[in-house]
Amino acid sequence: MTGSSKFRSLAIALGALFVVAACGPGGGGNGETLAADQTFRFGLSNDVTSLDPAHVSSAVDITFLNEVFTGLYRFDNNLKIQPDGASALPTISADGLTWTFALRHDVVFSNGDKVTSADWVWSWTRTLRLNDAYASNLEAIKGAFDVESGKSTTISGLSAPDAYTLKAQLAAPAGYWLTQLAMPTAAEVLDQKAITAGGGDDHWTENVSSYIGSGPWKMTARTPKQSMDFAPVKNWWGGDTGKLTAVHVDIGIDDVSRVKKFESGGYEVVGMANNGPGPDDVLRYKNDPTKSKLLTVFPGARSTALGFNFVKGPFASKPGAKPGADTTNPNDPGLDGRRAFSMAIDRAQLTDIACAHSITCQPATGGPISKGLQGYLGDGADPYSKFDAQAAKALYTKWDPTGSKVKGLEIRYNSNAGNDKVYANVQAQLKQNLGIDVALHPSDFPTLQRDRQQKLPIVGRESWGADYDHPQDWFDNLFTCAQAPIGKGNDQAYCNPAMDTIVAAADAKPLAQAIPDYITAQKMMVNDVVWATMFYGTQSYMIASYVRGAGYNSLYDFNWEGIRLLQH
Repeated sequence: MTGSSKFRSLAIALGALFVVAACGPGGGGNGETLAADQTFRFGLSNDVTSLDPAHVSSAVDITFLNEVFTGLYRFDNNLKIQPDGASALPTISADGLTWTFALRHDVVFSNGDKVTSADWVWSWTRTLRLNDAYASNLEAIKGAFDVESGKSTTISGLSAPDAYTLKAQLAAPAGYWLTQLAMPTAAEVLDQKAITAGGGDDHWTENVSSYIGSGPWKMTARTPKQSMDFAPVKNWWGGDTGKLTAVHVDIGIDDVSRVKKFESGGYEVVGMANNGPGPDDVLRYKNDPTKSKLLTVFPGARSTALGFNFVKGPFASKPGAKPGADTTNPNDPGLDGRRAFSMAIDRAQLTDIACAHSITCQPATGGPISKGLQGYLGDGADPYSKFDAQAAKALYTKWDPTGSKVKGLEIRYNSNAGNDKVYANVQAQLKQNLGIDVALHPSDFPTLQRDRQQKLPIVGRESWGADYDHPQDWFDNLFTCAQAPIGKGNDQAYCNPAMDTIVAAADAKPLAQAIPDYITAQKMMVNDVVWATMFYGTQSYMIASYVRGAGYNSLYDFNWEGIRLLQH
């Protein structure tokens, strides 16, 4: 689903293919002659889902939040945590429960309003009150759940001893929390006055005059479903905003058209904001000696799967259960169906056809957590990822002998060139290997997200880009009972209290000690086929030869402050 929430060590080696790029990230200023026009341009297939840090759950949206808003900490281009709104790393008590943050005194919003500890308290309380996907980044604080549930209007564990000190009392030790705070989402500081003037929670992001942050960039124009424009903040409190003078984003430009515009000089990159080129164009560039110099395929810590509804429809483990209730069932009526669907998909064929001969993605055989990350089960460790048409057909026939269970079944997914190929191939394989006709139900991503807020799909695309290299990022955002209610991160409504107990114990431990518990928990999900994980992702970028400093670090786009355009 989303994207993309947390982090520990992120020198990730995913084993992805790299194509040499002539103008990759980095490079110094010596001998560079900059272009007179420093406008950086790229396109998006779909509009952003939300521009509100409290509501964002998409990798597309995170790209823009990262530039407009300020957290206590932020990731640099090498995924190292750096102080941002805080003046230093937190002071943590010996028992791990009390975190004290010293705030910078010079932070201001782009409208000139000063930022104090009261703004952080108000912003974090608002995030928990709205209780959307990344509210989980603040759930470590004592009293956070009371605000999420509406039992309280204040976070009992959060206080502001003075204007430039923020203190958090945690409910339990959480060694991963620092990395959650560095994410460009729920923990950023907002201007209460601007939000109120802009019409409150539902409307403040609609007008550039009220869309106020304290990051290095501000939005200067927006036409929904058409375009967005950004400019660096003058005299930004954080220092140098870089060489770019403007960023222009077109919206509603499909994968093929983005590449054509790039080739005609209309875009500097294709790939920014999780909007990479389609697999056909990636393959075309890879096989062209000249064009290949403009292509880089970065590792992408993302898994994509078919997710099955555990409370409604033919795959349900406990039909009729309320999302968030226990779905464990020793007589699980949907288990054979979930296993049959997973084993009927030849992942090698899928990635060969849909991922430019397995360049833009790679077959997934080791469970939901992506290959190369902490908690990966190992190649071939998911027994239901092994393609076996005969065994799949036998399971399916036992489960649905008349074909009635899958009558009218649709696969929900968000449409783009890559996804269309993926699900057309899945559809064809289910027809060939199980003898069933499954319809496809594509939509744009905002529509899919909106529909998920109302009801869970019976079967559909699930995709998660890791926020940092820690299994807690996956479990606490996607698979626990707390995430199972509609509108949270667990689109399957899967709830296994026994697994939750294992995960909770792992969350409190140092990473090295916690890994065996996370492995156990993930094997429980693999056995239940919560996700039929199909492939692990990569991120393809086309970067014009005159661009310096653009790129991707496995999780995020490089910051705009480091991008510059050479004379060309």
